[in-house]
Amino acid sequence: MTQYTDYHGPEGLRTRGTIVVVPGRGEGRAAYARFGRRLAADAYRVRVVDAPRIDADDPTGSLARFGAGLAAAVEGAAAEDGVVRPVVLVGADTGAAAVAALLGQEESPVARLPEAVVLAGLPGRGADTDGSGDTGAAGGAVGAGGSWEDELDVRTFCPAHRAVLTDDSGTQRGSLGTAVPGELLDAAHQVDTAVPILILVGDADPLADRDALTRTAKSLSRGRLAVVRDAHHDVLNDLQHRSVAAEVVTFLETVRNTLVPVVAVESSAW
Repeated sequence: MTQYTDYHGPEGLRTRGTIVVVPGRGEGRAAYARFGRRLAADAYRVRVVDAPRIDADDPTGSLARFGAGLAAAVEGAAAEDGVVRPVVLVGADTGAAAVAALLGQEESPVARLPEAVVLAGLPGRGADTDGSGDTGAAGGAVGAGGSWEDELDVRTFCPAHRAVLTDDSGTQRGSLGTAVPGELLDAAHQVDTAVPILILVGDADPLADRDALTRTAKSLSRGRLAVVRDAHHDVLNDLQHRSVAAEVVTFLETVRNTLVPVVAVESSAW
């Protein structure tokens, strides 16, 4: 079975960059089909990889193995004349945590790989939601005894995406209740890099630590925190997915333009 799902831009258009999407807990690659097609329609080369498998007993080793696979996925997306730059890594949930943690490891090939990164739904401490942490109602929702509908309510209110998660054989129900190793979360929230990072979080995400995300964004030399109104944990795939995808594309185009915004609002009455 292939390790990737690829989305290509319209025939005849020059590819504008390479995007590699890293899912999170319980998500199969099909969960990002809509997102991948949308970015590909804007002439980006999109590759969705499998979610990282971080062993709680060996987080360092499993993270290193995932990093090697991620680097290989980028190299494997090369065209005849090489990998089309900029390379942008997009991580969700534990995918975001793994990408951020790898950025902070100078010895990792991932640290030198991207020109920019998007971290979506980065979990906070207590985000294991096993019912014993600090997440309150969210813990009961997706921990032991929680129903699939409860887990979906934590993830997304988008009916189309709820159907994708429900029907996809690659979805691992209950995985959102799996503990995230504290070592991984610490490394993700303490990442030190000059790579431009867009952090996306839904303001209705019960698994997020907004204070920690704010501190992380402010600690970065090129960090930006964008809060999506009424969005839940799967911030790339909630009801606001069109606006979120537009924010990501705007970020991609700004990266291509050496971080100078392409559009500047000169006057507005709203």
